[in-house]
Amino acid sequence: QVQLVESGGGLVQPGGSLRLSCAASGSTFKIIFGKSWYRQAPGKQRELVAGISSGGSTYYLDSVKGRFTISRDSARNTVYLQMNSLKPEDTAVYYCNQYPTPTLPWGQGTQVTVSS
Repeated sequence: QVQLVESGGGLVQPGGSLRLSCAASGSTFKIIFGKSWYRQAPGKQRELVAGISSGGSTYYLDSVKGRFTISRDSARNTVYLQMNSLKPEDTAVYYCNQYPTPTLPWGQGTQVTVSS
C-alpha cells in the first residue's frame, strides 16, 4: 500500500518560490501511474493543479501555467512541484496523488501560504 507524504510548504511573500516534495512508497506509484498535485484553498474544493503522466506528458491548471512545474524522480520515488511567482490565490494545502485518477489515500498535505 502506497503512503504519500508531502513536504516543502511554508509561508512566502507574493512573487516568492517554493518547491514541494511528495515521497511515496511502493513501485506502483513510481512506475505505473502518473502523478499529480492537488490543492485545497480555504472554502474551496480540492482541485487538480498539475499532473504528469506515466509517459511524461504534463498538465497544468490554467492559473498556474508558466509558474508551476511538476517533475518526478523515479530513482528517489518522489514527485516535485516547483512553484514560482507565487500569488495569494495559491494559498492552500497541497496534496499529491496518482494521475489522472487520484486513487490513493490522501496524505497530510503541506500548507502553502502566500501572504503580503
